[in-house]
Amino acid sequence: MKRFILILFTFITTVAYAQIHEVGIFLGGSNYIGDIGRTNYVFPNKVAGGLVYKYNLNPRIAIRGNYTALPINGDDNDSDNLFREQRNFSFNNTLHEIAAGLEFNFFEYNVRSLGHTFTPYILAQVGAFNYKTPESVVGGNVQFTSDFSLSIPLGIGIKGRISDHLAFAFESAIRLTFKDDLDYTTDKITSLNFGGNGNDFYTFTGFSIVYTFGRPACYADTE
Repeated sequence: MKRFILILFTFITTVAYAQIHEVGIFLGGSNYIGDIGRTNYVFPNKVAGGLVYKYNLNPRIAIRGNYTALPINGDDNDSDNLFREQRNFSFNNTLHEIAAGLEFNFFEYNVRSLGHTFTPYILAQVGAFNYKTPESVVGGNVQFTSDFSLSIPLGIGIKGRISDHLAFAFESAIRLTFKDDLDYTTDKITSLNFGGNGNDFYTFTGFSIVYTFGRPACYADTE
């Protein structure tokens, strides 16, 4: 995962003088939706955060890359499903995700132009994440291994100007996955085979602060 972070920042520094850029941090909460615990789609219960870079192609579209650390957990005692309450299983996992894609602004957006400093947006990305999954049982103890998979982050948000070079955003994005073992559900181990029939999801909801710099030609008349 350190290698992925290094690649992301190498990309950022390589294109740092092209057009207008945004680099920042985000902090919020994560939650999971699967075979264990609650079934709420947006219910942040773990602190999550990461780094974000955006390359604004024009006032409507930005290319975006981000790294996110997302702890997730589930506890059947928090569920309102009687079967889950009686099963009484819980888990904790941590996902490390990198993702790239596009932000689409509803309005023209440019923090240097007072008439275009606030907009809702939608987010669509493709990501890859690392996580822990059960592999076998040795001496009565579950042995874990590290695995990678793909995700599809989809979200909505709002963003706006703080100053000429600072902006904020608030967003909520669900990650669709192709795995059903983020909660350790697996048919490899009988005691962990809960018979789930769908893939697990996870979400991030939170705020970001970014620093903007650069001056593309399409913004030349805004300073």
